[in-house]
Amino acid sequence: MLNRKGPSRRAVWVATGALVVIVIAIAALSQGHSSPESGSRGVSASNRQGAPAAPAQNGGVPLVPTGSTLLATLRDTTPSYSAPGGPSNALVPASWHGAPTILPVIESRQGYVEVRLAQRPNESTTWLKASSVTFTTTPFRIVVNLAKTHLYVYDHNRQVLAAPAGVGTALAPTPTGRYFVAFFAQPPDPGYGPFVMVTSAHSNAITDWDDSGDAMVAIHGPLGEGARIGTTGAALSHGCIRLQLADQILLRIVPAGSPIDIVAS
Repeated sequence: MLNRKGPSRRAVWVATGALVVIVIAIAALSQGHSSPESGSRGVSASNRQGAPAAPAQNGGVPLVPTGSTLLATLRDTTPSYSAPGGPSNALVPASWHGAPTILPVIESRQGYVEVRLAQRPNESTTWLKASSVTFTTTPFRIVVNLAKTHLYVYDHNRQVLAAPAGVGTALAPTPTGRYFVAFFAQPPDPGYGPFVMVTSAHSNAITDWDDSGDAMVAIHGPLGEGARIGTTGAALSHGCIRLQLADQILLRIVPAGSPIDIVAS
């Protein structure tokens, strides 16, 4: 679980399933979301930021092939709206914890797009003007099934990975809902694997870990619990999702903004 004070904080705190808090320098974090450690299965940063979208056709919003999700990358801090054509009610930052803001689009109307947000409360959404963002697409979708303790990856709606996962316990469950890949961080130690995939989900059981101001759910390596995860998965974390290293490496290709559905069964 990742815990954050806010965009101005000079260090971020990572709470593991064993409740260990580790400081990661912001400079390392900034490198992590764009270029994780290299490996034979790695992909370039441009691929991880999504593929270019088709030319805009629907009020400035591109058409998206079946099985793909449209992503909106903010160019600058952008006004948000409660409804298309209404008054602006807030601002969405162009970056979050040093990473570009890349948000999945869930609806479009009248030159506006409705997007999911990375900040609390969980599953928050807002509307943005289509002219204020750059569009890309992702064919990938992640599903975490808590009852089956498995993580699944889909490419154009075709399942390409089914991996046993360590998920939250009854006292600190992994929150169900519709989320997305918020950004990538460098791992603080080898137990996390080659990268940390930070999601837009936030723990409902831990709202403020060690005065850090947040408790963000992440997908990472087993942290020494590979035997317990085994081939069936297990409930063993404080909300984060742990994978065997061989399975985690396969997630390199999934870009920021890709949808993540966490389901109870």
